[in-house]
Amino acid sequence: MHRIQDISLIETGKFSTTGIKFDSGSDKIKPESYGTLKEIAQVLKEFPGVKIKIVGHTDTDGTPEKNLDLSKRRALSVKNALIKEFGIDASRMETDGKGAKPEPVDSNSTP
Repeated sequence: MHRIQDISLIETGKFSTTGIKFDSGSDKIKPESYGTLKEIAQVLKEFPGVKIKIVGHTDTDGTPEKNLDLSKRRALSVKNALIKEFGIDASRMETDGKGAKPEPVDSNSTP
């Protein structure tokens, strides 16, 4: 049985998750994120025709320019993990970054 985000991923090529974690100012994926990455990879393997766009975000610490660059590097880190760790073809994924704006995924009130 698929979870709601799996269905969204299959139908639209996107879903939102806060399950992929990074330290502030870093593009290195935290180890506790690999469960979420594995779930995404499983859906992509089950549905080989699905392509996705990975969009990174940041907190509001730092300048807008640095946050935009960091968010793009975070998205690329996720793509690279899906390629290297789970064997997902790179051509099925594109990346982008939004920095801290215009679409923050959470408030800036917690670490």
